[in-house]
Amino acid sequence: MFKTVELPLWLLVLILLFATVTFASHFLFPSVRWFFRRRMERAVAQLNERLTVRIQPFKLARRHDMIQRLIYDPKVAEAISEHARLEGIPENVAFEAARRYAREIVPSFSAGAYFGFAIRVSRWLSKALFRVHLDDSNESALRAIKSDATIVFVMNHRSNMDYVLVTYLVADRSALSYAVGEWARVWPLSRLIRAMGAFFIRRKSRNILYRRVLARYVQLATRGGVTQAVFPEGGLSLDGTVGKPKLGLLSYILADFDPEGGQDVVFVPVALNYDRVLEDRILTAAAHKGERKFRASIGGALWFVLRYTARRVMGKAVRFGHAGVSFGEPLSLSQFMENHSAGGIKQVGIELRHRIQAVVPVLPVPLVAYLLQRVGGTVSREALIKMADPYLQRITHPAMDDPAQVVTDGLSSLLTRRIVSEGPDGIHINPGSKDLLEYYANSVAHLF
Repeated sequence: MFKTVELPLWLLVLILLFATVTFASHFLFPSVRWFFRRRMERAVAQLNERLTVRIQPFKLARRHDMIQRLIYDPKVAEAISEHARLEGIPENVAFEAARRYAREIVPSFSAGAYFGFAIRVSRWLSKALFRVHLDDSNESALRAIKSDATIVFVMNHRSNMDYVLVTYLVADRSALSYAVGEWARVWPLSRLIRAMGAFFIRRKSRNILYRRVLARYVQLATRGGVTQAVFPEGGLSLDGTVGKPKLGLLSYILADFDPEGGQDVVFVPVALNYDRVLEDRILTAAAHKGERKFRASIGGALWFVLRYTARRVMGKAVRFGHAGVSFGEPLSLSQFMENHSAGGIKQVGIELRHRIQAVVPVLPVPLVAYLLQRVGGTVSREALIKMADPYLQRITHPAMDDPAQVVTDGLSSLLTRRIVSEGPDGIHINPGSKDLLEYYANSVAHLF
């Protein structure tokens, strides 16, 4: 028992390696995970004291546990069985497909990544690129929402900057869970986005099993009180208008909604507008071709951020004008269903679109673009200022109190970008820029 045993050095190293891994996996790693989870729980408890809408336990569940809960949900099990029967495949094969979809969809929320990194970056980027204005005239209605209701922010989609801007502006309310398209499924960006609580969706997928798994995740998250942010248009607006809603995610929520279940779902309309949409030329080119195909890439976006950061460091960067965000009148789903008993998800989508359109911020560039379109030809700066004044009387917005300043700000951006030119005879639209001018004018035309 106490005899000396000789071993080759490589075997000794291998035994020690296995022993170290076993010790770490059984004793060290669980302790480390417990330590960090305790710290996270304390941090979340402190955050919940200052947030208007508390971070719910569902959002804090371990990703592995959430995936297991999703794939073993009775409705998902039913979808797996049906998919196996229709496709003529074994149920275990269909089950593995559902597991793969669940792993793709379910986020891995980190309070540290969201509040320690995402909020700071979104605040810095928003203020660096724009003069940000928030219209909180419906603040009292937002604060009147019951604490046990699930809040869903419903937004028009002008730019990929929307994610950044809204994350910054609702930082004191709650942590948002976005539905993010295929563009973000690029490593390492995907890991960061998932850590911030976003979930990935395949917008063009027609796979029934995938849609059933996605629908069930959205329903469980809604039941769990997770604050969500959705873009009903399903993609960026190509012509500047608030597009007709695509009702996928909204239909999932409504399909599982129980008006008598006690827990309400409240949709909060959010309208965004910009003096400059960073992707405007790409979007108008796609609209001109009549197809939703963009040449933009993640690499191009990162290159833009790096280049702009370098210009900021050298003191050569300028902001792109104003960015505005307005909250519309909240829509309680239980009250809406009670008052529109014959209505369905289409009616909900139409109502939400109207409420978003009603509060779209009117900013200098969109207003000047709209006025130039109305004129159609050459016009003097003084005439534009006179034209702008009656429109400003109908608008309450901190960026829109002085017609001369509004026209000056709007023209400055349009002149810099060579969308219009100014000569001795006045201001005229440059050839080849009509689509771009119309794009900005469309964002506010419905208000006038």
